Amino acid sequence: MTKIKILWVDDEIDLLKPHIMFLSKKDYDVTTCQSGMEAIETIENERFDIVFLDENMPGLSGIDTLAEIKTKQNNLPVVMITKSEEEYIMEEAIGSKIADYLIKPVNPNQILLSLKKNLDHSRLVSERTTSHYQQAFRKLSMDLSQVNSHQEWVDLYKQLLYWEMELDQLDDSSMTEILESQKQEANSAFFKFITKNYHSWFDHKADDAPTLSHQLFKTKVVPELKDEQPTLLVVVDNLRYDQLRAIEPIINNHFKKEQEDAFYSILPSATQYARNAIFSGLMPLDMQKLYPKLWLNDTDEGGKNMHEAEFLDNQLKRLGMHISHSYHKITSLDQGRTLADNFAQYKSQDLTVIVYNFVDMLSHAKTEMQVIKELASNDKSYRSLTTSWFKNSPLLDIIIKAQRLGFKLILTTDHGTINVKNPTKVIGDKNTSTNLRYKTGKSLTYNEKDVYAVKNPSDIRLPSINMSSSFVFAKGDYFLAYPNNYNYYVKYYKNTFQHGGISLEEMIIPFAVFLPKN
Repeated sequence: MTKIKILWVDDEIDLLKPHIMFLSKKDYDVTTCQSGMEAIETIENERFDIVFLDENMPGLSGIDTLAEIKTKQNNLPVVMITKSEEEYIMEEAIGSKIADYLIKPVNPNQILLSLKKNLDHSRLVSERTTSHYQQAFRKLSMDLSQVNSHQEWVDLYKQLLYWEMELDQLDDSSMTEILESQKQEANSAFFKFITKNYHSWFDHKADDAPTLSHQLFKTKVVPELKDEQPTLLVVVDNLRYDQLRAIEPIINNHFKKEQEDAFYSILPSATQYARNAIFSGLMPLDMQKLYPKLWLNDTDEGGKNMHEAEFLDNQLKRLGMHISHSYHKITSLDQGRTLADNFAQYKSQDLTVIVYNFVDMLSHAKTEMQVIKELASNDKSYRSLTTSWFKNSPLLDIIIKAQRLGFKLILTTDHGTINVKNPTKVIGDKNTSTNLRYKTGKSLTYNEKDVYAVKNPSDIRLPSINMSSSFVFAKGDYFLAYPNNYNYYVKYYKNTFQHGGISLEEMIIPFAVFLPKN
C-alpha cells in the first residue's frame, strides 16, 4: 500500500522531531520544509496528500504560502497551525479554504485526528453509515409492518428519505439496492393504506384525516399571515420531499427554518387537480359546481391551470382575508428574471404568491429528451439536477431578495413524482384521459391488483366526464399502458418521472416556513 505523504512546513521544524517520528511509526511519509518559499518549490516537484503549515513564519507568511499552494494545487488539503487565536487570522485562513485549524502546542493525537478527518474521512463515514443503516433496516422493517395512520406514514417516509440521501454519499451500490427494495415494499403497503382509507377522509366526521391539498391554504398558510411581516409563498410544481432536502442547505444560507410539516396531495396527484385545489380551497367536484367557467375536465380543450389567481382571490374572500396580494406564474427563464429584477416593489404587500414550474418541466423533458434521460436516470441524479438548477435560477435570486427585504418564506408544492418502472395494461375508449398514472373514462378495463379503482368519482369529490365515468390510480411505480403499440409505449415511458397516482413520493409532500436571517 502506498504511504500517505505529508509536507510539514515550520521555521522551527527541529522542535517537531518527536511528532515526525510519531507519524513515521504510524507509517506516514513526512517531508519537512523551514520556509514558505521552500514549501512552494517542493510542492512543484513532488505530490503530497496533505500539508501541515505554520502560520507565523519569517519571510513568506503562512497565509501567503497557503494562497500560493492553492493556486498550484487547489484541492490539496492544508492544515494551518498557529500560536495565535486572533479571530482575523482564523477568518483569513478559513476564507482561503483550509482543511483544518490547530493551535500550538499540538499533541500527536490532534495531528492523527486531523489526518483521519481529512484523508480517511470518506472510508470512515462509509463504514459508519453502512453499519447504522444495517441497524436502521431492522427497525424500518418493523415499523413498516405496524404503520397504520397518515402521520406514521409521514414519519416512515422521512426516515426512508434520510437513509436514501445518506447512502447517496457512498460507493456501495448494494446498500442502495436494499433501501430501494425497502421503498418498494413501503409503497405497496402505502397503496393498501390509501385504498382502505382515502374515501373516508372526505367524511365530515372523519377524526383521523391528514391535511389535504384543498385544506392547505386555510389550515397552514393563513395562520402565517396573522402578523405584519410580508410573506412570500412559493409553490414549486412537482417538488418532492427529497428535492426540498437537497436544496434546503442553499436556502439556509439566507433563511432559518421555523417549521416543517407534511400534507397529502389529493388524487389524482396531478397539477390540474392538486394545485387548483390548493388555490381554490375546494375539491375538484366543488370547483366544477361553484365555478363551472373556471374548471376544465381532463378531456376538455385548453389549459387546466389558467385560473389559479381567480381561485385564490375567491378563497381569500370566503375566508374573510382582506389582504394585499399578488400572484405570479413562472414558466420561463425570462419571466423568472423579470420578477427577480422587480421583486422589491412587492415588499409592501401582505402576500406574494409565486408558482414556479421548472421541476415539472424537468420531469416532462426527461420523457421527451434523451440527454435529460441520461442526466436524470434515477432519483439521486434527479435530486442533483434539481439542486444544480436551483443554485443558478432566478428563484434563488428572488429568495435572496426576499430575505433582504424581511419577507417570511413559505415553500411548498402541489404533488410529487415517481420514477415509473412497471407497465400495467389498461383499456378505455377514445375519450379516456391520457395521463400515465391515472385514467378517467367509461368502460375502463384494468388489472385490479395494480390500481385503485373508484367507480363513483363523487365519493372522493371528483367530477365525472359522463354519467358512467370512473377513475383508476396506478400503484407504486406502475404506469398505465395501452395494449396497442404496447412494447414501443413501454420502452418509451419506462424509467421516466410521472405523477397522478398513489405513492409516497407523489402524495406525501412538504410544507416549510422560513424566517429571514439578519
